[in-house]
Amino acid sequence: DLLLSKVVTLGDVQVIIDGFAAMGFQNCSGAIDGTHIPILGPDHQGSQYINRKGYFSMVLQALVDHKGQFTNINVGWPGKVHDARVFRNSGLFRQLQEGIYFPDHKITVGDVEMPIVILGDPAYPLMPWLMKPYTGALDNEKELFNYRLSKCRMVVECAF
Repeated sequence: DLLLSKVVTLGDVQVIIDGFAAMGFQNCSGAIDGTHIPILGPDHQGSQYINRKGYFSMVLQALVDHKGQFTNINVGWPGKVHDARVFRNSGLFRQLQEGIYFPDHKITVGDVEMPIVILGDPAYPLMPWLMKPYTGALDNEKELFNYRLSKCRMVVECAF
């Protein structure tokens, strides 16, 4: 209760955007993923806490900056709950959807206006402000997009 707001903060958005741009992804201000924190099985509704790997856990969702520093966390969902459901029910999702989490900082790519985005793996929903990899048969442009997205998204994996 005392340290969370001092330790997990957004920080300077422009510095984060510049950091991800140097890594190959423009107008990005975070990478998101979930991980499972092992717990002892609770007495009540224990089966809800057994994750897909078969152990008791709680889900930790984290958004990190280009250095892997935590800028937003959500923890406490039972291990059985999918990352996309945790995300859709988070305060972060609501703030991103309402356009109030990041400042209004759009760039133009080709003829498309691009807001500040975050990067997720295929489990996350594609949104105007959330990029995820292409799937299926990929041409060279989509392969390059996926490579850059993956390179930048790895900071959250390393943070865990």
